[in-house]
Amino acid sequence: MRSEDFFRLVDGLGEVKRAESGNYSSFSVRGKKFGYYWPRTRTVGLKQTLSEQLALVAERPDVFEEQFTAGGFGWVVVYLEKIELDELEELVFEAWRLTAPEDLLSQAQDPAYPHP
Repeated sequence: MRSEDFFRLVDGLGEVKRAESGNYSSFSVRGKKFGYYWPRTRTVGLKQTLSEQLALVAERPDVFEEQFTAGGFGWVVVYLEKIELDELEELVFEAWRLTAPEDLLSQAQDPAYPHP
């Protein structure tokens, strides 16, 4: 998985803003963060439910690690070199979905349920 693939996935979501810091990029929708990218480690941090965070880390600790919990959500670190594009697409969408307001959600298509 390449960093460019991650950026393409994020850029395909509604109203995403990217902010650059010295060591990372952050991604938000209407002022609320849902993801981070660290170029030095080629990892991303994504917002998930607490149960999904625990499941991902327990199932594949070589791909995912617990980042932190906040506001009832669990954030996971994802190693880009160890994940397939379709799985990353679902995780990025879920992070965005957990953050985006209802009016944006009604316009989005969940990659886990593609329409013909």
